[in-house]
Amino acid sequence: MLNREFGMNTKIIASLFVVIVITALGLYSVTISANLQNQHLIVSTTTSLYETGLLDVLKTEFESQYFNINVSFISQGTGLAIQTAMRGDADMIVVHDTARELAFLEDGYGVNRKVIAYNFFIVVGPVGDPAGIRSMSPVEALTQLKHAGETGLIQWVSRGDDSGTHAKEKRLWAAAGFDVEDLREMSWYLEAGSGMTATLKLTHEKINAYTLCDMGSYLNNYAHGNIDLEVVVEEGKDTLNVYSAIANNPEKTELVTANFEASMKFLEFLISDTCQSILADFGTDDFGRPLFNPYISLLENNRDSDTVQWIQDLAYFDGTECPEVYRYNAANIYE
Repeated sequence: MLNREFGMNTKIIASLFVVIVITALGLYSVTISANLQNQHLIVSTTTSLYETGLLDVLKTEFESQYFNINVSFISQGTGLAIQTAMRGDADMIVVHDTARELAFLEDGYGVNRKVIAYNFFIVVGPVGDPAGIRSMSPVEALTQLKHAGETGLIQWVSRGDDSGTHAKEKRLWAAAGFDVEDLREMSWYLEAGSGMTATLKLTHEKINAYTLCDMGSYLNNYAHGNIDLEVVVEEGKDTLNVYSAIANNPEKTELVTANFEASMKFLEFLISDTCQSILADFGTDDFGRPLFNPYISLLENNRDSDTVQWIQDLAYFDGTECPEVYRYNAANIYE
């Protein structure tokens, strides 16, 4: 009888132990799951990437791989995008202004810069090209446009928003020998103070107006019927447009709350075969060509091509996309 009672008690204790273990494991699983779901990555980026719809595609693919990370994008001109990250209001940046990217690194705000994609700037204008700049070099075209503006023949619409496109425009005007601060005083030189789509729409609405834009934004807006403008200055070395991703530096006092782990996962995703394939295909069905060209696959397959050299001349610092002093827990992204 005693043995029988002992056996029953043993079974009860064993059953209770199993219940306790299962409950503990369940609670642990719920806790881990909750912690995983709490990750939020904020990326400060440019209007040209956002307005084309590319970022929506990248978000969907990334979150399918990392279900525990929710990605949000803040779309601004490059200048504002960088300032947002410097304030700690974003975890990383994806922008297109080499000079300001270097300053972001040098000032200690960014680490692990990677060039991810490129396309080209172009000059677009009214059908018929009243300024007669078709097929000119950018410098020749801007010189002619200034003359045509002064005679009342055309207008120029600048982004005027401290974006990467605006920075490129100012450099091109400077190369032509003109100071943008002087041009701003002229009646034919207008400033949109807005993103690329709004600038293109304003150019379309004005009489005989021209502007500088990236090819992706032009194709997207032309296909959607927002504009009836023609490409008059084609893409080339002088109008190269390079996009880079930079994670916030978690050792910077102002950025200690940055989600560095998630930033690195997104950066690794951007240079992955999956993302580079998305870039190669994005836009081809609608426009017959991609809106943005993948850089990693270009580098791997055409290391000695002219385009690779153009990109490295424009967007590398002392022969590298990110000097070692600005690398932090970079894993294998530079191999």
